[in-house]
Amino acid sequence: MSSPRKSLLPDPGRCPLCGGDNRCAMEIERETGEKQPPCWCMGASFTPALFARIPDEARGQACICAACVGKAAAQT
Repeated sequence: MSSPRKSLLPDPGRCPLCGGDNRCAMEIERETGEKQPPCWCMGASFTPALFARIPDEARGQACICAACVGKAAAQT
């Protein structure tokens, strides 16, 4: 009998930096099939330094959450 394997891919609903809920409207729409308003991230500013903190395996797989974006903005 085999045991369930843990997914090797990041959870697209979780921030790749802190693991918190990223509230990605695009992911919610993909999961539910229900049209969502524009995602909060469309109006956010992401610095190159913030993107550089994303682990390689999570790049392009999961969105950074608003809390991490806010913390990064406060540090600049």
